[in-house]
Amino acid sequence: MTILITGGAGFIGANFVLDWLAQSSEAVINLDKLTYAGNLETLASLQGDARHIFVQGDIGDSALVDGLLARHRPRAVLNFAAESHVDRSIHSPEDFIQTNIVGTFRLLEAVRAYWNELEGEAKAAFRFLHVSTDEVYGSLGAADPAFTEDHRYEPNSPYSASKAASDHLVRAYHHTYGLPVLTTNCSNNYGPCHFPEKLIPLMIVNALASKALPVYGDGMQVRDWLYVKDHCSAIRRVLEAGRLGEVYNVGGWNEKPNIEIVNTVCALLDELRPKVDARSYSTQISYVKDRPGHDRRYAIDAGKIERELAWRPAETFESGIRKTVQWYLANPEWVAHVQSGAYRDWVQTQYASV
Repeated sequence: MTILITGGAGFIGANFVLDWLAQSSEAVINLDKLTYAGNLETLASLQGDARHIFVQGDIGDSALVDGLLARHRPRAVLNFAAESHVDRSIHSPEDFIQTNIVGTFRLLEAVRAYWNELEGEAKAAFRFLHVSTDEVYGSLGAADPAFTEDHRYEPNSPYSASKAASDHLVRAYHHTYGLPVLTTNCSNNYGPCHFPEKLIPLMIVNALASKALPVYGDGMQVRDWLYVKDHCSAIRRVLEAGRLGEVYNVGGWNEKPNIEIVNTVCALLDELRPKVDARSYSTQISYVKDRPGHDRRYAIDAGKIERELAWRPAETFESGIRKTVQWYLANPEWVAHVQSGAYRDWVQTQYASV
């Protein structure tokens, strides 16, 4: 038995591959384009493991995907592949359109052709699981109820609009062609091996380097935070028992404003890696101009996945963020290797103070 994972060298995808192979003997075909966020070093522990077959390539390459499906005959395809950084989508939206919309369309077409050729139990058991985001639902007011699976789509950035389009395509392929799909919409992930341009790893890396800790606007944008390994366990559960055609919101039940996240990271670093001068890392916090169209609040109601599939996150935010900070402190070489000149230039451009 085999599964095909797209985007399996990215943050969430790589964590999923590692967790999957730690618990299963089932092989993984890992297709990843290796853009700036794809990092094979995260999967270094799998070197020489015959259960992990890595293929560098684009989900939009129909011939490549057709060949992988025909050769390996997977029982499921899990689509993690996506351009996922809101800030980058504001500056370069076309990449998001190509990967998240056109790429998902071509992947769906290849999978549909493959599924149509399956017969009997193999066809009945096949699944296509699409990993998406809560950002497709738009922004909430402070007193609004959390997003449920029935919430109207109101994306506000090129990134979330492209993911919304991909979600709609997946839904359409189920209703039009009968493709056995499942969709998950997750909240903000954090944890080991996160590319250090996202909030939590950026704060850790900059703090240790005695750099400014850039916080957008007033820092009161609220997000729900989900430890990445909890997200992986939710995806495994949805793949195992989710109802075909259904959407499952996956959240951590941890709504917190950004500035609280930054102060928590600083407090943990004060404890685990105190500065020589005994000052708090929080003195490095610097407020910068807010990004265009910055959504104020996201909140996930993860009640459906708990009711139907008996899934809840294992980590609290307090336990998950401690594990995350400890991982970054223990893996400075990983961090150093992903911090290319291009990455440094990007952060400097994006978070320039005004």
